[in-house]
Amino acid sequence: MVTAGQNAVARANAMRRRNEVRREEILAATVDQAGRLGMERLRVRDVAESLGISSGLVFYQFDTKDRLLAAALEHAVDRDLARLDRAVARGSDPLDRLRRVICGYGPTGAARGWTLWIDAWAMALRHPPIRTTLRRLDGRWRAALRDAIIDGTTSGDFDCPDPAGTVARIGGLLDGLSVATLVYRNVSRDRLRTWIREAVAAELGLDASQLT
Repeated sequence: MVTAGQNAVARANAMRRRNEVRREEILAATVDQAGRLGMERLRVRDVAESLGISSGLVFYQFDTKDRLLAAALEHAVDRDLARLDRAVARGSDPLDRLRRVICGYGPTGAARGWTLWIDAWAMALRHPPIRTTLRRLDGRWRAALRDAIIDGTTSGDFDCPDPAGTVARIGGLLDGLSVATLVYRNVSRDRLRTWIREAVAAELGLDASQLT
């Protein structure tokens, strides 16, 4: 026999599931609208109207516009990082994992996550929630690169006396070239990949052809 308490729990669980679905819909709509309007210009009302809901429901889920944008940024970039994690896990040795890390970072496809990422850099100076999210997401990619380098150095495949310095230099180069590719459009994606391979190879005592 189902008790009143069990019914209440079931209703609460159902409500939570509905809220989770709604949250995902709001995040997806925010990513779309931010890509169209830009993060700075985007209003909560734009997101609400695109879904046919009230702005109040968006604020109920995210409290502030900053938190909404931070969550949308994480939503967009998290998919890229999840693909990177799966690819790296399939690596057969340190060199193979390193190749996968390099290939899994930087603009690919429509580069939606990267477009938001670049937008967020400008906002991060004045918006702490966005700055915190950027730092956390950046740390996840750099950790994957650092782990691959340390594994290869330990096994003797790489020569890298300063993995932390290498990660900082390669990360800065990748960020700058990605801006040149997506914003200035004076560096092709193929050239970006070539330069990154050459830079990583120089840092680790490899030949660039080993990273193709």
